Amino acid sequence: MQAPVPALKRSAPYALPIKFLQFGQGNFMRGFFDWQIDLLNERSGLNAGVVVVRPRGGSGSPLLDVQDGLFTTVVRGLDENGTPVSEYRTIECVEREINPATMYGDYLALAQLPELRFIVSNTTEAGIATNDTDAFDDAPPSTFPAKLACLLFDRYTYFNASLEKGVVLLPCELIEQNGPALKAAVLHFARLWQLDAGFAAWIDSACVFCSTLVDRIVTGFPEGEADAIAADLGYTDQFLVAAEYFYLFVIEGPAWLADELKLAGANLNIELVDDITPYKQRKVGILNGGHTALVPVALLAGLETVGEAVNDAQVGGYLADTLNEEIIPALPLPQDELQQFARDVLLRFRNPYIQHRLASIALNSWSKFAARIAPQLLRFVALHERLPQRLVLALAATMRLYRGDVIALADDAATLGWFKSSWADVDGGKQSLAQLVQGWLSNEKVWGRDMNAVPGLAQAVTNALARIGADGMRGALQACKDSAVPQ
Repeated sequence: MQAPVPALKRSAPYALPIKFLQFGQGNFMRGFFDWQIDLLNERSGLNAGVVVVRPRGGSGSPLLDVQDGLFTTVVRGLDENGTPVSEYRTIECVEREINPATMYGDYLALAQLPELRFIVSNTTEAGIATNDTDAFDDAPPSTFPAKLACLLFDRYTYFNASLEKGVVLLPCELIEQNGPALKAAVLHFARLWQLDAGFAAWIDSACVFCSTLVDRIVTGFPEGEADAIAADLGYTDQFLVAAEYFYLFVIEGPAWLADELKLAGANLNIELVDDITPYKQRKVGILNGGHTALVPVALLAGLETVGEAVNDAQVGGYLADTLNEEIIPALPLPQDELQQFARDVLLRFRNPYIQHRLASIALNSWSKFAARIAPQLLRFVALHERLPQRLVLALAATMRLYRGDVIALADDAATLGWFKSSWADVDGGKQSLAQLVQGWLSNEKVWGRDMNAVPGLAQAVTNALARIGADGMRGALQACKDSAVPQ
């Protein structure tokens, strides 16, 4: 009989000083942020411990404490040369996890930690929110910013407003200007609760709220592989988390943060920058825009996953050409950096360890298209005085996808209703493809403008739709390739 595999536990007492307070216990923060802190400890001597705080109550899942704060990351994907990589790492930087809903005293005591320097958060896009109902005496308040305001006020009070005991805040929520947004939310509660006026001044002078951009696919617990991985590791780990090989952490903040984080020599993909905007433009344009352009085309070509699509000679070629010839030239950033990022993106899309279904990415396609592709299309037209044919094809393919006979669509009711009615009218001979296209391009609620004003766009989309209808998606792809303007 085979002996049971033991659970992951520490072999020596925890010894790191707590420098990081982390709001968010989920897969992403463990597979992204804690993984990087653990590597900084090893490579550059950061010597930093982490306490994890659950930002909201209600979760009945076990605390990381049941494994002494330990967990394992499985990093898998294709490296810079396209070679498959699979690496295990036991993350040792986390000391404990606190649930303020049941451990509020322990939570507030964190304010007194003398070496606490950083507060990081990932509380979902809705996490940085305010209300007028949370009270200072609530134990705890309901919102993350209110909990944070209580802790910062206790730190301000305990250390007598010492400027040396301020903290650097690194919110990782996926909203614009997440640093200033979190600062504004904390100050909202300071005003609401009429806290000591000196507290707001301390927040301004002693604390730094940085905006960030985070990028890594963290798929979480590898359900079907857990037993095999446990056999490899020699222990079981209920907090095992799988992540892709690629990652990027961009911090908009002062240059001295590089010294405090000991970034020099760590060889990590952490960028400290004066302005995060170009990095967001690059990610939205190439990574997100690439997804959005690929999905309808690949689905109509009969494919099911991103990996399948990128490895398909015709569809993968379409995506590479779209990125290189129509999206990258329209981005106001150094072209060599954009080309390298695009190569990284294609490697990520090819990751054999992640089965990313196209249908799941197609959720709310039109809001994504308007935010990610339309700006690139308009910039391309302004720069070149002609239409980007592949982005036009992606637009037509999305309209065709919304006929509703390829996948189950998920979007707002008004959009789904419009396309259901309009395609029924086309099929019934009550309106033409051109009228369908013109009607959708005129939807200013989606586009923020009447896209029919773009010279030739409505006719080009109509022609592409007709080609898809006559020759199928693959025929339309070939026609697009044959007629592409040489770069």
